Amino acid sequence: MNVYLSTLPILMLLTTSFMVQAQQAPPNVVVLLYDNLAYGELGSYGGGALRGAETPRIDRLADQGLRLTNFNVEAQCTPSRSALMTGRFSIRSGTYKVPTAGAPDGLTLWEETLAEVLSTRGYATGMWGKWHLGSEASRFPTQQGFDEWYGVARTYDEVMWSASDEASGLTPAMGSRAGWDEGLTPVQYIYSSTRDNPPVKVKKLDLASKRTLDGELTDKATRFIKRNAEAGKPFFAYVAFSLPHMPTQPNPAFAGKTGNGSWADSLAEIDARAGQVLDAIKDAGVENNTLVILASDNGGEATYPWQGANGPWRGTYFTAMEASLRAPFILRWPGNVPAGKVSNEIIHITDLFTTLVHAAGAQVPNDRVIDGVDQMDFFTGKQAGSNREGFVAYVADRLSAVKWRNWKLHLIEQEQMFDPPIPLGLPRLHNLLTDLREEHNIAIENTWALPPMMALVGRFKASLQQHPPIASGTPDPYLPDRSANQ
Repeated sequence: MNVYLSTLPILMLLTTSFMVQAQQAPPNVVVLLYDNLAYGELGSYGGGALRGAETPRIDRLADQGLRLTNFNVEAQCTPSRSALMTGRFSIRSGTYKVPTAGAPDGLTLWEETLAEVLSTRGYATGMWGKWHLGSEASRFPTQQGFDEWYGVARTYDEVMWSASDEASGLTPAMGSRAGWDEGLTPVQYIYSSTRDNPPVKVKKLDLASKRTLDGELTDKATRFIKRNAEAGKPFFAYVAFSLPHMPTQPNPAFAGKTGNGSWADSLAEIDARAGQVLDAIKDAGVENNTLVILASDNGGEATYPWQGANGPWRGTYFTAMEASLRAPFILRWPGNVPAGKVSNEIIHITDLFTTLVHAAGAQVPNDRVIDGVDQMDFFTGKQAGSNREGFVAYVADRLSAVKWRNWKLHLIEQEQMFDPPIPLGLPRLHNLLTDLREEHNIAIENTWALPPMMALVGRFKASLQQHPPIASGTPDPYLPDRSANQ
């Protein structure tokens, strides 16, 4: 008998098995999350040169994939990052506002993060940058599913403002000539940590270390990508950059690069750092099997001289205005997501959790409410529309607005973050296709739109009744009261 013929069925079986395994290989996931990058900063969103610095690498990324014009986040940094990590509106998780320094804060360990779920599928998980979901070591990223982390636990508002920094041009605050008083307010640190091991304080978070932080985050993330690509291991890389969060100061290598000031220099650095990560993915030979998301956690900065450019939208973050909720979003996955597509369909940041979990072949937790919906069929062009028609918008623990299709209903009036929130006796309705700046209340002539919007509110409030939210500052160990669901 011909030896070749006798072994042919076995060879065909092995080849078929290999092809099936290759087709089912889970994609690598890279999330580039910028901090308070406003809707109108990037060239692909009408900014770029108009803001003093072109953004060619990010604009090219947009051409290679999907760009959304109606990607929605939550009103503050902590809530948005919580929603991304858990797929749950932050009001459910007790993470609905930026925590005050010294107060208990963060996700309870009962929550299941995106990193934890992807780990069940054998992913290497790494994070670099701002966590903002737990100030204590027991709630750091490496206790929440990440294999490694380098970054800050809290925020960049705490960069020792009172200390002078000649390089940044910022001087000591009045009455603080001696610098930051560590006896009154503890210094924040940049940490390094690996899974389940005690974190290491690498250096103080100050004006100088913030300037160089994004370069460090990029270097560590690109080495992680290379290492895991060479090992043939799927990876989840979450790069939470510091820019352009105030104080908006570029790395010294970018200072003066544009000739248009620190903001433009920072925008040039934002683009360059994205390019470095994209180059690392390509150089590692995994570009075609890597799903890349570039987004922002909030609308633009609201404090002079670091105000962001929010494009056509009015208001600031820490409100339910469109300038707060709409953020840039670009998705590239070669061979899966059509290139050059632009869509105004509604997507919420919670949807990324569910979509990425399913893309990895993992299971969404079924023992809790998950608000995110799977958008992969929409992202890949298998269907024309989003699987989401709208959502409720909380600002801290205040239900402030509802978005539904192209309509927006305000329940609380607050345009700027420093304005007092004023409950409205009658809700204010806007058509966001004809009234981008939310200036004209057309509720009287469009009462037909109110029932479906208020029904959305009713369903959400009912879910909070059935599944009571976790109180802010709840300590571990935490377990939900299942009797409340009966």
